Amino acid sequence: MENKQNGGRQGFLPLETNLFDRIFIGAIISIAIHLLWMRFLETWIPLIVANVICLILIYIIAKRG
Repeated sequence: MENKQNGGRQGFLPLETNLFDRIFIGAIISIAIHLLWMRFLETWIPLIVANVICLILIYIIAKRG
């Protein structure tokens, strides 16, 4: 799956990415999750749960994306 020519990589994301691209995509998704969490779920479930979910998601995207 590694593309050695330009440092890119093909994972489960539908485009060729490097590590910075995958971390950036994870950060954007994390921001969206936090905004939706604060709007709809924060009254029942604390925001720390969203933090843990987002950290796990960013790790998965950065490692395998």
